[in-house]
Amino acid sequence: MGKWTGSIHERNGITCASCHGGDPSDPGMEAMSPEKGFRGVPKDAKIPELCARCHPGVAEDYMDSAHGQALGRGGPQCVTCHGAHAIAEATPELINLDRCTACHGYGRADEIKSALASTDALISRIDGRIRGFHRIGYNTTDMEARLFQVRNAFHRLFHTVDVGRIRTGTAAFEEPLSELDRRLEEMRRTQAQRRLQGAVVVGLFALLTVLLALLRLTYRPEERKNDR
Repeated sequence: MGKWTGSIHERNGITCASCHGGDPSDPGMEAMSPEKGFRGVPKDAKIPELCARCHPGVAEDYMDSAHGQALGRGGPQCVTCHGAHAIAEATPELINLDRCTACHGYGRADEIKSALASTDALISRIDGRIRGFHRIGYNTTDMEARLFQVRNAFHRLFHTVDVGRIRTGTAAFEEPLSELDRRLEEMRRTQAQRRLQGAVVVGLFALLTVLLALLRLTYRPEERKNDR
């Protein structure tokens, strides 16, 4: 449980039973019986098949890649890069010297990481802006759904481990990400206009208050004469 806590699986509600099966409502060992659907720990060659239940597109691209073609012959599978329980989200940071050179040289991996970096940074920036607008009460449901689709499609590129496909493929994300960026910029402008309008209204009220106070001071002597 300790390694799972804080992982991308934990953040998305994926529990032990989601991968290993069994009945988490049963406190006894029966929860881990085959009769309860417990699958146990899959063999290395079966891990992509297990992960494909939730990530079919990624699994397809992985199986077509050089990594997938080497499955069962010492090639890497899902947990090699993402971890078994402390599951790490697919980001260019997973491509690093220590991890990649365990199997081969780093030159090609570094090219892949560089090809992914700018699009990944743009996705992260847009995600942060959407979250910011959501926190202050904007309805961002459709933008969140669109970014989710784009991010998932982008993550498929990670698993092709093909520099040419990645360089060509990242271009396909320019239009949907630019559209999201434009919508966010429109929202920012609208928010700025509302703030300006609010400031103007507050300023007018303050000016009106001052004018009323001055009028009262102006007419007060006349009121005193009438009292006499």
